[in-house]
Amino acid sequence: MLILVVNCGSSSAKYDLFDVEKEASLCRGSVERIGEEGSSLTHESGENGKIHRDLSCPDHHRAIEIIRDMITDPEKGVLKDVSEVTGVGHRVVHGGEKFNTSTLINAEVIDTIERFVELAPLHNPPSLEGIRGCMKIFSGVPQVAVFDTAFHQSMPDHAFTYGIPYELYEKYRIRKYGFHGTSHRYVARKAAEELGRDPGEVNLITVHLGNGCSIAAVQKGKSVDTSMGFTPLEGLLMGTRSGDLDPALVTFLMQREDLSAEEVNDLMNKKSGLLGLSGISNDMRDILGAIDEGNARAELAYDVFVYRIKKYIGSYAAVLGRVDAVVLTAGIGENVPRIKEQLERELNPMFGGSTRFMSIGTNEELLIAKDTYKIVNSE
Repeated sequence: MLILVVNCGSSSAKYDLFDVEKEASLCRGSVERIGEEGSSLTHESGENGKIHRDLSCPDHHRAIEIIRDMITDPEKGVLKDVSEVTGVGHRVVHGGEKFNTSTLINAEVIDTIERFVELAPLHNPPSLEGIRGCMKIFSGVPQVAVFDTAFHQSMPDHAFTYGIPYELYEKYRIRKYGFHGTSHRYVARKAAEELGRDPGEVNLITVHLGNGCSIAAVQKGKSVDTSMGFTPLEGLLMGTRSGDLDPALVTFLMQREDLSAEEVNDLMNKKSGLLGLSGISNDMRDILGAIDEGNARAELAYDVFVYRIKKYIGSYAAVLGRVDAVVLTAGIGENVPRIKEQLERELNPMFGGSTRFMSIGTNEELLIAKDTYKIVNSE
């Protein structure tokens, strides 16, 4: 059974076509700079290698057409006809409190995702465009939504509730939602496999470290707390996001720097984190290179980054009581071994040497494909 996974961002549409029964990716790629000049397609398959094409792509609907044409291209594609696709799985960032699992898309689901646009104004609109495009271009093929927030819906209310007037939660659903849920769920299952135990038996702290970073406390296979909150800004220091800070800083900066709410939001999300502290880059590779050259600000950025991770691991250890493994994943978590080694060295005394420190490659696309496969087969 062939499942197409689609992940639409504000100006991009990534795709991955899976033979789910073999857990094999047949091809993958992305359409970049949608709605801008210089749009392009990158496509990669085992048979034909990697290709790059410049093209015109005014919107996400056209991007889905480009993807369809590419995967069925007579020379470079891998399918003879789109009818070979038996399901399309969509990554959707925000499912609010409505969705705690992946779900078959229908008109009601689309309406609900649309209502959550105010909670994820940058992410849910392009997802909706991708869904609508696929429903038209892959007509009759079941579509499934896989939500980044779903895995964290198992958090107890005392973990997701903020200390603000409760009426604001009732009115606006202001609470911690958490993100990267598909990644945390995938590596938690893989970690349990590596430990040789059932996911429902193990307690884990999963650490997703990429340009965006989050950490989750996973108790017996379920998320009971996570670092990202109402938005992906809360929690760990990230590539360009500040992570945790005193909320009074917002009004302070607005007054002292004469910034608008939008400008402060831009500063916290796009100009802070590793980039803001180092003054060099949001890329950990650049930070480490600068440290090797004796750059003090780069070293400070790295130290703050790791220190925040340590603090969260310590607090989540208190939440879980027993931690079987700390699992690092994503770009930094998988490719910067010094962070895992440092955490293991500095935290082992607290754990008494009983906790494993692991690095596991995440594969959100495969998990989306598996969820889609399962839902399509159950219909």
